[in-house]
Amino acid sequence: MPYSNYDNLAASSEALDKHAVARHSTWVSIWVNVVLTTAQIVIGIFARSQALIADGIHSFSDIVSDFVVLAAARGSARAPDADHPYGHSRYENAASLFLGAILLVVGAGMLWRGVERLLHPEEIPEVHAIALAVAVLVLVCKEGLFRYMLRAAQRVRSAMLVANAWHARSDALSSLVVACGILGNLAGYRLLDPLAAALVGLMIGRTGWKFGWNALQDLIDRGVDDATMVTIRQHLLNTPGVRAIDMLRTRRMGDEIVVDVHVLVDARLSVSEGHYIAEQARAAVMNVPQILDVLVHVDPESDTKGTALQQWPARAAIVAAAEVLCRANALALHDVKLHYINNGLEADVIVEGLHEPAASALPAEQGDACGEYASQTVADALAARFGLRHVRVLRVTGETTTVLSTAPTEPV
Repeated sequence: MPYSNYDNLAASSEALDKHAVARHSTWVSIWVNVVLTTAQIVIGIFARSQALIADGIHSFSDIVSDFVVLAAARGSARAPDADHPYGHSRYENAASLFLGAILLVVGAGMLWRGVERLLHPEEIPEVHAIALAVAVLVLVCKEGLFRYMLRAAQRVRSAMLVANAWHARSDALSSLVVACGILGNLAGYRLLDPLAAALVGLMIGRTGWKFGWNALQDLIDRGVDDATMVTIRQHLLNTPGVRAIDMLRTRRMGDEIVVDVHVLVDARLSVSEGHYIAEQARAAVMNVPQILDVLVHVDPESDTKGTALQQWPARAAIVAAAEVLCRANALALHDVKLHYINNGLEADVIVEGLHEPAASALPAEQGDACGEYASQTVADALAARFGLRHVRVLRVTGETTTVLSTAPTEPV
């Protein structure tokens, strides 16, 4: 089957657009966080606000995570190669996992420092009023950055960029907590400043755990959500020739989805027709958003029946026996088609009719009777020798095929 999505992954306009959007939005985030980090840490030290300093460290972690996003976006845009035939989309999953780990560590450290201060309230200083102004300014900037990044991420459907956008929203929420803590300190409740710092650490750690856990699940091949699975299943079942779905599995490659499916078709179809149905099913599912590739396996019946796992007579032995029997009964063997169905083996023996010169001199009725007798003899002999459940002998006449005889037997 053609794997055009893999071959053209790096060159596709969608992949290039995603990379460009990721680079631009991330650089905007970097420069905003550089300015905010500097202001928060410098003013926090001057104003003696632990909460503002903690928020500044949080903003610095944003800068680190932004560079991780840039590296991942660049790596995931690379074309498939010999070592990575499925492409490099999982750079995004790995980056999200690393980003989650950074947030978890930073959050734990801030929580520990905040609790430590709360245990020694006499050491908590009074905060300068300028810290409140900086905290409010940071809150406004982070909320604006979140809205900008989320719009960009949703436009290119990037889970990594969505994660980074919500990271900015968590920054805005933490800045709100910091502003409340500083305001409480200014009102005479000094415990509120380290308490705000501890709450910010808790929020950051929770965000890191969420991102890291989701990224880890995608890296160990978690399937898609139920709604997407229903959509994929419906596209498959709407394909002409697909009778049912025997098995359907999905997994993620970055923001995209790989599908592996076994479809049930008529057991007596030709290989080419079964392949055609599989290609039609694949094309239908490829129209679902975020689908990277679909592998379609054609089954004549459910694998749970175990027909294909049993030991059956070799095709070569059956064909050789059929050829000998046909020759002995004045028939010319044209082809043998075997059907492994419902824990049984069936055969279609296709012949070209009587080939002895005497056969052409017989009257039509006698010739047909002779041919039917010969065909029945072949069918009975093959069924008895190999334990075939059903044998049909068909005669090829020009471009038509006529059924001469059948030899049903009891299931083996």
